[in-house]
Amino acid sequence: MFDNEKLMAALTAYKQYFPLHWKDEKYKWEAVQYFQNNWDIEAENFLDMFMKATDKTFNLLASMNNYPRAMIRAFAEEEPETVRDMFIVLYDETRNLDERIEKFEMMAEDLRVRYDDGSWKHHYQSANAISTYLWLRYPDKYFIYKYSEVRATAKELCSDFVPKKGSGVANIAGGFKFYNGIRAVIAKDDELDTMLKNALEQNCYPDFTKTTMTVDVGFFISRFYKQDRPVELESLHSDAKFSKWYAPVIETLYKMGGSGRRSEVHQKIIEDYGITDEELSTVNTTGSPQVLNDIDWAKNYLVYEDLVDNSESGIWSLTDLGKEIIITEELAGKITAKWIKIKTAEQQHRYVPDIDLSSYYRYREVQEQIINHLYTKEDFLEEVYISEEKYEVLTALLRYNKNLILQGAPGVGKTFAAKRLAYSIMGEMDAPRVELVQFHQNYSYEDFVMGYRPDGNGFKLTEGIFYKFCRKAAEDPEKDYFFIIDEINRGNMSRIFGELLMLIEKDYRGTSVRLAYNGENFSVPQNVYLIGMMNTADRSLAMIDYALRRRFKFFEMEPGFYSDGFKAYQESLHNETFDALIDMVIDLNREIKKDDSLGNGFCIGHSYFCGQNECTEEWMKAVVYYDIIPMLQEYWFDDRQKVQHWENLLSGVFDD
Repeated sequence: MFDNEKLMAALTAYKQYFPLHWKDEKYKWEAVQYFQNNWDIEAENFLDMFMKATDKTFNLLASMNNYPRAMIRAFAEEEPETVRDMFIVLYDETRNLDERIEKFEMMAEDLRVRYDDGSWKHHYQSANAISTYLWLRYPDKYFIYKYSEVRATAKELCSDFVPKKGSGVANIAGGFKFYNGIRAVIAKDDELDTMLKNALEQNCYPDFTKTTMTVDVGFFISRFYKQDRPVELESLHSDAKFSKWYAPVIETLYKMGGSGRRSEVHQKIIEDYGITDEELSTVNTTGSPQVLNDIDWAKNYLVYEDLVDNSESGIWSLTDLGKEIIITEELAGKITAKWIKIKTAEQQHRYVPDIDLSSYYRYREVQEQIINHLYTKEDFLEEVYISEEKYEVLTALLRYNKNLILQGAPGVGKTFAAKRLAYSIMGEMDAPRVELVQFHQNYSYEDFVMGYRPDGNGFKLTEGIFYKFCRKAAEDPEKDYFFIIDEINRGNMSRIFGELLMLIEKDYRGTSVRLAYNGENFSVPQNVYLIGMMNTADRSLAMIDYALRRRFKFFEMEPGFYSDGFKAYQESLHNETFDALIDMVIDLNREIKKDDSLGNGFCIGHSYFCGQNECTEEWMKAVVYYDIIPMLQEYWFDDRQKVQHWENLLSGVFDD
């Protein structure tokens, strides 16, 4: 039925996990005991009795956009006797289990239809909820069945049963049988028996048959076990802003000979990475510049990863490993994910996984190979989900006009595509020849080209990021250089470019003008290409500046769900829920396109669903509930019913 050796290995880890995690999970045993003490099917007031009996279930009967307990309450407020009958049927052990479950679901759906006020699109009595009711009533016989947990546990233990999406009743029966096999092994383990007896308190169900412990073991295996599982960013921290400073900290220390005082490292990063006065003026609650605080946080995570040492007060030093490592974008994300997961587990006294990132390391002695790593059209099409025909159009537009804007809704991969487009034209991943900045309303000529900045008690003429980039490109005329501007339409083009606005035009490349601040003759080299990104779904932005329109070619980026690259990625995940979610998002995009107030530029992009080696239901729910649904609430702010309709459809993907 499953690999017993794998189960024994998992139980060894569970024994380490159990005492650390008991205070967080003992509510399961408390919930059962409280239900046993308060359940009375013949109670005069069924609603009050039900709500009291299930009062300790917490997230077992209520979770993110899933409200089975609340829906039973709503039904019981309308027809308490019908709901009482639902539970009488469900708890009738003389009847077939499949029949009871189907009858319960049918009666719930009848009530939903009868009393739907436009918002009851689901009755929420899923396989998970129904199995929870059964477990509460008969805790020595039934288990909590949750599709994602049973599936993950079954796959981990190489079970011959793995639940399939849409097979609700069959999944429950198969899941119960699978968990029964695990329970038989647990019941024979004296060490687990002693651990549980010592932990149980008076208000906990004694769990003689180890049924609830079996559920807890499944929860552990599906969520915390398997230490070599790819690291995933917690949705709450997926945009940890300090991650982008890992590489600057490492590279700056390397240029400084391996170590430097904190203030010196800060100043060097400010100079080399073009941190503006405006960015430095944004302070946190302690009065320190927020950007420097982010750099300090980046250093802390590098210390955790043993790449930086700060044991000497005020001095940051590269460790031996830090001197060898190059921080890639992928590694930066993995470091953040790893240490958020570990630190959170430590704080919550949870099982702490051992996560090895060495497979993501890239070493400095092969830097030349990395920098000169060939990057072809085929590489681009594998990573960027557009068709080959559109790629040919993209490269032709950029080569011909030298200035290109990628426009589209959030999540279509504009920034990712811009860097890869540059690499593919260069034919190699030569990162120093690519520069990325982001425009905003207060971005100025002084930031971009040249201007006076505070320097001690006075002001110093300082070169801007585009000026320095053009100088670097001019010294290397045989190679192409790419300057990428995110949110290009948020900036005032005339204010930012000044006299260079004319020089970026294709026909004026190489033509010199005299700069306003230092009187120097300056030109934008022929080998500099500009790629801008523009969010078409941002209603707060005014019409596109004419100066922007006439100097750039515009390319519309669309969701790449139908591209060969995305299809290959989707197939690699082997996840039925993910497939169903993508189909639903494609349907949603059709609805958005048809909406006269929205259209193509507001479609949901594929990037929200990318970058996973293994997609969990928690990650998919986070994307739906914290990315897509808030976006729909903005799109249809005046049509709550339509938002609710799509919220229900998207949520329904996760129903078993």
